[in-house]
Amino acid sequence: MQSASAMAQTQEQPAVATPTSWEQEVEVPNPQGIHARPATLIAKVAGAFKSQVTVARDNTVVNAKSTLQVLTLVAEKGARLVVRACGEDAQEAVEALVALVRRGFDEM
Repeated sequence: MQSASAMAQTQEQPAVATPTSWEQEVEVPNPQGIHARPATLIAKVAGAFKSQVTVARDNTVVNAKSTLQVLTLVAEKGARLVVRACGEDAQEAVEALVALVRRGFDEM
């Protein structure tokens, strides 16, 4: 027969790290909106993170690591985007992308 402590050890579940999710809304400030260059910058910045990163506009959600998918948002000046990330570096990913958008993709 197992001792109480041995039974407790076998019933314990291993600690599982849960992914962190972050989300922030940002407005596109540059007059040209998101064209090829800004879409490429978004994909490049998002690609530097391990987290899954998406950008949403209205009901459209795209993979932020894909230039072509980002272009499908057709985000003009004033468009409201929601940047979301899920993973171990989610907060950093969202903060980096929001900063990029707020800087007008360094075009202003």
